[in-house]
Amino acid sequence: MTEILFKKPELTDREKIVSYLEYQGFQGCERSFANIYLWARFYDLVWTEIEGTAVFRCIFDGNYSYMYPAGNGDRKEAVKRLMRECQEQGYVLRFHGMSKKEYEELEQNFPEMFEVAWPRDPEDYVYETEKLIRLSGKKYHGKKNHINQFKAAHPDWSYEPLNDDNVEECFQMALRWREYNGCEEDPEKNKEMCVALNSLRLQKELKLCGGVLRAGGEVIAFTLGEPVSEDTFVVHIEKAYADIRGAYPMINQQFLEHEVSQYKYVNREDDTGDEGLRKAKLSYHPIFMAEKGTAVLKGENK
Repeated sequence: MTEILFKKPELTDREKIVSYLEYQGFQGCERSFANIYLWARFYDLVWTEIEGTAVFRCIFDGNYSYMYPAGNGDRKEAVKRLMRECQEQGYVLRFHGMSKKEYEELEQNFPEMFEVAWPRDPEDYVYETEKLIRLSGKKYHGKKNHINQFKAAHPDWSYEPLNDDNVEECFQMALRWREYNGCEEDPEKNKEMCVALNSLRLQKELKLCGGVLRAGGEVIAFTLGEPVSEDTFVVHIEKAYADIRGAYPMINQQFLEHEVSQYKYVNREDDTGDEGLRKAKLSYHPIFMAEKGTAVLKGENK
């Protein structure tokens, strides 16, 4: 059998890749072109087309891992091709980031052939957009207070969409954020900041939507994201100066109000297992978690 050839995702692949991803309607943050493109270098992510589907492969802990075939092609045959490829090349066939719907299809096509797990750390937090805009009711009292305190402390605050006129200021703010937060000494933080800086640099090419928060005329926070399905918008990047009380809830609320109100849900990605981040994301009261399963072909989970 001819070896399956994979390639790096390029900006010119955007429309084709998006057409495959849109078909699934999956609300997980990995199923967006910007996420795939920006993180590709850090996970050796490559992709190919098999049987009318898109298949993405990356490396986790030294092992190949695949996303479930995306698109309206022959996904069952695509999985068979991957089975044969892995067997011939001596790889372990693993899928990651699977939705429940995708796993059900895998189990229907290949009954009891895969071991599945649903780890907590990669799950995305999904919220009702309107609730995060209004922040009404007792459970959002703390967030509303932080915003009111921000407005009182910074009466000259302003919000504006990210555009050609302010993107360089956001870039410089991100560089200062990186310095203040010791990212150079932390490999994971440094990766995240590389992605943030490239998101700003390639905002137009990636078709990202962004927002900017100012106080005293200076950029103190910015955020970027994109639609991941018809009813869900995913926020990829959100940076604010932590010493400015209320800056984070303010940029979140303003961005959703001005740029994202037409989407029913907003996905604010996972917490990577960080307890502080988990507490912060839970404090916004997600309506559900976007589960992401792993599936390993039985007899190969070594």
